[in-house]
Amino acid sequence: MTETLPFWKRKTLAGMTRAEWESLCDGCGRCCLNKLREEDGPNGEPGRLHWTDVACRLLDTHSCRCSDYENRKATVPDCVKLTARKLEKIDWLPPSCAYRLVAEGKDLYWWHPLVSGDPETVHLAGASVQDKAVSERKAGALEDHIVTWPGRLPPRSARPRAPRKEPA
Repeated sequence: MTETLPFWKRKTLAGMTRAEWESLCDGCGRCCLNKLREEDGPNGEPGRLHWTDVACRLLDTHSCRCSDYENRKATVPDCVKLTARKLEKIDWLPPSCAYRLVAEGKDLYWWHPLVSGDPETVHLAGASVQDKAVSERKAGALEDHIVTWPGRLPPRSARPRAPRKEPA
């Protein structure tokens, strides 16, 4: 029975192959948006996180893919290479992130390419940064670009639209 379940329902993040791990990325680009964090709180807890609509300079804001994924750390040294171990300490992944969902024992949304079979559904559902983000090369001060939408589920994520029926 478990063999009929998709790999993300039967494997832990640490137990996935590299190909499985990479395929969990839905291509939304939200994790590639710059974030600002206030100073730590009084008890040493992390300060409040603020999302911006400013994308990493390597993110293609239309395709929502890194323009130099294999060499990104050379160009952007603070780019985080996500691993199962690092995921335990990261609090800035969006609520729609497949890595976060799997770690929390939740299922992927209908628009995830592994579910829909189509890499465009992440954009159609409004889950990606497509045409909503600005490149950091053009942005100016990050403080002027604080937004809340990357930290929330997309409004069209609840369920897919029924396919349009063509007249006979």
